[in-house]
Amino acid sequence: MRIFRTLMNTASISKHIDFYSRFSPSPLSMKQFIDFGSKNACEKTSFTFLRQELPVRLANIMKEIDLLPDNLLRTASVRLVQSWYMQSFQDILEFKDRAIDDEKVTHDFTDAVIKIRNRHNDVVPTMAQGVVEYKETYGTDPITSQNMQYFLDRFYMSRISIRMLLNQHTLLFGGKVRVNPAHPKQIGSIDPSCCVTDVVKDAFENARNLCDRYYMNSPELVLEEFNVKGPDKPITVVYVPSHLYHMVFELFKVSDRGGGVPLRKIDRLFTYTYSTAPRPQMDTSRATPLAGYGYGLPISRLYARYFQGDLKLYSMEGYGTDAVIYIRALSTESIERLPVYNKSAWKHYKTIHEADDWCVPSKEPKDMTTFRSF
Repeated sequence: MRIFRTLMNTASISKHIDFYSRFSPSPLSMKQFIDFGSKNACEKTSFTFLRQELPVRLANIMKEIDLLPDNLLRTASVRLVQSWYMQSFQDILEFKDRAIDDEKVTHDFTDAVIKIRNRHNDVVPTMAQGVVEYKETYGTDPITSQNMQYFLDRFYMSRISIRMLLNQHTLLFGGKVRVNPAHPKQIGSIDPSCCVTDVVKDAFENARNLCDRYYMNSPELVLEEFNVKGPDKPITVVYVPSHLYHMVFELFKVSDRGGGVPLRKIDRLFTYTYSTAPRPQMDTSRATPLAGYGYGLPISRLYARYFQGDLKLYSMEGYGTDAVIYIRALSTESIERLPVYNKSAWKHYKTIHEADDWCVPSKEPKDMTTFRSF
């Protein structure tokens, strides 16, 4: 009876996943986050929105996980990630028909959101470990690598968006004091007047300490600020400081005058399977650092693109490498970029990729005199 009940429960959950995956996620703008999280923030309104939106975002990406190669889905790490998503999906469904006006219900929901956020703390390194396990056992081919890149960009972008919703609700309603003493102006995780210089300096100091630890040396920071509104005014943006910090910290380990990156290798820096660091050992007892997985730059670019910005690398071979982070100036234009599970996404995994219709140059140019005449 217990086994039968479990099978029935799994079948029921699958039906719910199919149902919610038919809906597209509802992207929010930075202005909407700010407006909602102001002094008049309502926990019931947040509860009503999240109990509908979270299952949609979870179901959309869970359907894409199912499209991964069977051998990848069988790895212990990916199965663990799937179990986390399944449990979190079930946790949210528990509130589907609960009364909005019951204070205990909203309180329980906030507790559930906190548990979900904590449960997903190690999603990035755990999924990365699954990819490593798969590669070491089965290897990869160009098509699999291309599909893996496509999936991981969407999977990690989805995670960023889900975590944004969880963090906002938790920071606004998860405690008795809604104002963070350390950052009193922040609305949840968003700073309406985020000082770019302060974030850059903070990221530099931590990157510098890391550099000193491993190389016994580090450069000085030369910071120049240009504000079109006035030379004496600091540059501030409506942004999530932790997102900006993540990007800048990673770039301080890249931008240099160390001879540059060959043009043919620039794209590799944003590939999840590329890394110059030694492979880390997985430690399930604590969060695993991403160094060694090759995820620093690709995920930093996702943070930039999440609110319609971008991150670009420019390299001059023989000289050095520079990086540029683009951020939307207006909060109304900073809108979430969210993956959607639909026929187009499904076809990307199922379509057999044809041969490239552009010539691929050989590594060594042929001697022109050896070409036959026509």
